[in-house]
Amino acid sequence: MGNGLSEPHAIFPCLPSFQALHIVILGLDCAGKTTVLYRLRFNEFVNTVPTKGFNTEKIKVNLGGKSRTATFHFWDVGGQEKLRPLWRSYTRCADGLVFVVDSVDAERMEEAKTELHKITRLQENQGVPVLVVANKQDLRSALPLGEVEQMLALNELGSHTPWHLQPACAIIGEGLQEGLERLHSMIIKRRKMMRQQKRKR
Repeated sequence: MGNGLSEPHAIFPCLPSFQALHIVILGLDCAGKTTVLYRLRFNEFVNTVPTKGFNTEKIKVNLGGKSRTATFHFWDVGGQEKLRPLWRSYTRCADGLVFVVDSVDAERMEEAKTELHKITRLQENQGVPVLVVANKQDLRSALPLGEVEQMLALNELGSHTPWHLQPACAIIGEGLQEGLERLHSMIIKRRKMMRQQKRKR
Protein backbone atom coordinates (compact mmCIF):
# COMPACT_ATOMS: atom_id res chain seq x y z
CA MET A 1 0.00 0.00 0.00
CA GLY A 2 2.45 2.64 1.14
CA ASN A 3 5.33 2.94 3.51
CA GLY A 4 7.02 5.70 5.43
CA LEU A 5 9.87 7.55 3.85
CA SER A 6 12.35 9.97 5.33
CA GLU A 7 14.25 10.68 2.12
CA PRO A 8 11.87 10.69 -0.86
CA HIS A 9 13.34 9.18 -4.01
CA ALA A 10 10.39 8.62 -6.31
CA ILE A 11 11.33 7.02 -9.61
CA PHE A 12 8.97 8.53 -12.12
CA PRO A 13 9.86 9.96 -15.53
CA CYS A 14 7.51 12.97 -15.27
CA LEU A 15 8.69 14.23 -11.91
CA PRO A 16 12.01 15.26 -10.43
CA SER A 17 13.08 12.54 -8.00
CA PHE A 18 13.16 14.94 -5.05
CA GLN A 19 9.69 16.37 -5.56
CA ALA A 20 6.84 15.20 -3.34
CA LEU A 21 3.27 15.89 -4.41
CA HIS A 22 1.39 18.20 -2.03
CA ILE A 23 -1.90 16.44 -1.26
CA VAL A 24 -4.50 17.74 1.21
CA ILE A 25 -7.00 15.33 2.83
CA LEU A 26 -10.29 17.05 3.64
CA GLY A 27 -13.82 16.06 4.64
CA LEU A 28 -16.27 16.37 7.50
CA ASP A 29 -15.32 15.21 10.99
CA CYS A 30 -15.64 11.43 11.49
CA ALA A 31 -15.48 10.68 7.75
CA GLY A 32 -12.28 8.66 8.18
CA LYS A 33 -9.57 11.06 6.95
CA THR A 34 -6.97 10.18 9.56
CA THR A 35 -7.75 6.47 9.19
CA VAL A 36 -6.98 6.85 5.47
CA LEU A 37 -3.69 8.63 6.24
CA TYR A 38 -2.41 6.07 8.73
CA ARG A 39 -3.54 3.10 6.67
CA LEU A 40 -1.34 4.50 3.89
CA ARG A 41 1.50 5.31 6.27
CA PHE A 42 1.69 2.12 8.31
CA ASN A 43 -0.31 -0.31 6.13
CA GLU A 44 -2.40 -1.21 9.16
CA PHE A 45 -5.42 0.12 11.05
CA VAL A 46 -4.54 2.76 13.64
CA ASN A 47 -7.20 3.79 16.16
CA THR A 48 -7.53 7.57 15.85
CA VAL A 49 -9.03 10.50 17.74
CA PRO A 50 -10.65 13.57 16.14
CA THR A 51 -7.97 15.78 14.60
CA LYS A 52 -7.79 19.19 16.32
CA GLY A 53 -5.35 20.69 13.82
CA PHE A 54 -3.58 18.61 11.20
CA ASN A 55 -1.50 15.47 10.70
CA THR A 56 1.18 15.26 8.04
CA GLU A 57 3.04 12.31 6.53
CA LYS A 58 5.37 11.87 3.58
CA ILE A 59 4.65 8.51 1.96
CA LYS A 60 6.10 6.68 -1.02
CA VAL A 61 3.33 4.94 -2.92
CA ASN A 62 3.64 2.20 -5.55
CA LEU A 63 1.74 3.00 -8.73
CA GLY A 64 0.96 -0.41 -10.12
CA GLY A 65 4.53 -1.50 -10.78
CA LYS A 66 7.83 -1.93 -8.96
CA SER A 67 9.58 0.85 -10.84
CA ARG A 68 6.60 3.22 -10.73
CA THR A 69 6.47 5.06 -7.43
CA ALA A 70 5.64 8.59 -6.35
CA THR A 71 6.07 10.43 -3.09
CA PHE A 72 2.98 12.08 -1.65
CA HIS A 73 3.20 14.66 1.12
CA PHE A 74 -0.21 14.34 2.78
CA TRP A 75 -1.78 16.99 4.98
CA ASP A 76 -4.78 15.63 6.90
CA VAL A 77 -6.75 18.61 8.20
CA GLY A 78 -9.41 18.51 10.94
CA GLY A 79 -12.99 18.48 9.68
CA GLN A 80 -14.89 20.06 12.57
CA GLU A 81 -16.99 23.03 11.51
CA LYS A 82 -14.82 25.57 13.37
CA LEU A 83 -11.68 24.25 11.60
CA ARG A 84 -13.03 24.32 8.03
CA PRO A 85 -12.22 28.01 7.41
CA LEU A 86 -8.56 26.96 7.85
CA TRP A 87 -8.72 24.47 4.94
CA ARG A 88 -7.94 27.23 2.50
CA SER A 89 -4.49 27.85 3.98
CA TYR A 90 -3.56 24.18 3.49
CA THR A 91 -4.86 23.89 -0.08
CA ARG A 92 -2.75 26.75 -1.47
CA CYS A 93 -0.34 25.27 -4.04
CA ALA A 94 -1.87 21.79 -3.59
CA ASP A 95 -1.23 19.31 -6.41
CA GLY A 96 -4.35 17.36 -5.50
CA LEU A 97 -7.18 17.09 -2.98
CA VAL A 98 -8.53 13.95 -1.30
CA PHE A 99 -12.07 14.51 -0.04
CA VAL A 100 -13.28 11.73 2.26
CA VAL A 101 -17.00 11.12 2.81
CA ASP A 102 -18.78 8.70 5.14
CA SER A 103 -20.92 6.55 2.81
CA VAL A 104 -23.20 5.57 5.70
CA ASP A 105 -24.00 9.10 6.88
CA ALA A 106 -26.67 10.13 4.36
CA GLU A 107 -27.88 12.95 6.62
CA ARG A 108 -24.57 14.82 6.31
CA MET A 109 -24.06 14.34 2.56
CA GLU A 110 -25.55 17.77 1.85
CA GLU A 111 -23.11 19.34 4.32
CA ALA A 112 -20.22 17.43 2.70
CA LYS A 113 -21.37 18.59 -0.73
CA THR A 114 -21.42 22.24 0.43
CA GLU A 115 -17.87 22.03 1.79
CA LEU A 116 -16.53 20.17 -1.26
CA HIS A 117 -17.96 22.70 -3.71
CA LYS A 118 -16.83 25.63 -1.57
CA ILE A 119 -13.18 24.50 -1.48
CA THR A 120 -12.98 23.54 -5.17
CA ARG A 121 -14.45 26.87 -6.30
CA LEU A 122 -11.75 28.94 -4.64
CA GLN A 123 -9.65 30.77 -7.23
CA GLU A 124 -6.40 29.11 -6.12
CA ASN A 125 -7.95 25.63 -6.35
CA GLN A 126 -9.31 25.99 -9.87
CA GLY A 127 -8.35 22.89 -11.84
CA VAL A 128 -6.80 21.01 -8.90
CA PRO A 129 -7.71 17.30 -9.26
CA VAL A 130 -10.00 15.83 -6.60
CA LEU A 131 -10.12 12.23 -5.43
CA VAL A 132 -13.43 11.69 -3.62
CA VAL A 133 -13.10 8.69 -1.29
CA ALA A 134 -16.46 7.08 -0.53
CA ASN A 135 -15.35 5.52 2.74
CA LYS A 136 -17.08 2.69 4.68
CA GLN A 137 -18.37 1.03 1.50
CA ASP A 138 -17.92 -2.33 3.26
CA LEU A 139 -20.92 -1.62 5.52
CA ARG A 140 -24.39 -2.85 4.56
CA SER A 141 -25.96 0.55 5.15
CA ALA A 142 -23.50 2.33 2.84
CA LEU A 143 -25.04 4.38 0.05
CA PRO A 144 -24.41 3.00 -3.46
CA LEU A 145 -21.70 4.84 -5.38
CA GLY A 146 -24.20 6.33 -7.83
CA GLU A 147 -26.14 7.91 -4.97
CA VAL A 148 -22.97 9.32 -3.41
CA GLU A 149 -22.07 10.89 -6.76
CA GLN A 150 -25.55 12.37 -7.12
CA MET A 151 -25.81 13.65 -3.54
CA LEU A 152 -22.40 15.34 -3.78
CA ALA A 153 -23.36 16.79 -7.19
CA LEU A 154 -19.95 15.81 -8.55
CA ASN A 155 -21.04 16.57 -12.12
CA GLU A 156 -21.56 20.18 -11.05
CA LEU A 157 -17.91 20.62 -10.10
CA GLY A 158 -17.38 21.80 -13.66
CA SER A 159 -15.09 20.75 -16.47
CA HIS A 160 -12.20 22.70 -14.90
CA THR A 161 -12.06 20.31 -11.90
CA PRO A 162 -11.04 16.74 -12.75
CA TRP A 163 -12.42 14.27 -10.20
CA HIS A 164 -12.66 10.57 -9.48
CA LEU A 165 -15.05 8.85 -7.05
CA GLN A 166 -13.40 5.86 -5.37
CA PRO A 167 -15.25 3.29 -3.22
CA ALA A 168 -13.08 2.42 -0.23
CA CYS A 169 -12.77 0.92 3.22
CA ALA A 170 -10.05 2.84 5.06
CA ILE A 171 -9.85 0.34 7.92
CA ILE A 172 -8.55 -2.45 5.64
CA GLY A 173 -7.21 -0.12 2.95
CA GLU A 174 -9.43 -1.43 0.16
CA GLY A 175 -9.70 1.00 -2.75
CA LEU A 176 -7.03 3.45 -1.53
CA GLN A 177 -4.28 2.23 -3.88
CA GLU A 178 -6.55 2.48 -6.92
CA GLY A 179 -7.71 5.92 -5.84
CA LEU A 180 -4.18 7.27 -5.48
CA GLU A 181 -3.22 5.90 -8.89
CA ARG A 182 -6.14 7.78 -10.43
CA LEU A 183 -5.27 10.95 -8.52
CA HIS A 184 -1.65 10.71 -9.65
CA SER A 185 -2.63 10.30 -13.30
CA MET A 186 -4.98 13.33 -13.06
CA ILE A 187 -2.14 15.41 -11.56
CA ILE A 188 0.30 14.39 -14.32
CA LYS A 189 -2.29 15.13 -17.02
CA ARG A 190 -2.94 18.58 -15.54
CA ARG A 191 0.79 19.36 -15.40
CA LYS A 192 1.20 18.42 -19.06
CA MET A 193 -1.72 20.67 -20.03
CA MET A 194 -0.27 23.57 -18.02
CA ARG A 195 3.13 23.14 -19.71
CA GLN A 196 1.45 23.14 -23.13
CA GLN A 197 -0.47 26.30 -22.28
CA LYS A 198 2.74 28.04 -21.20
CA ARG A 199 4.41 27.13 -24.49
CA LYS A 200 1.49 28.58 -26.48
CA ARG A 201 1.90 31.90 -24.70
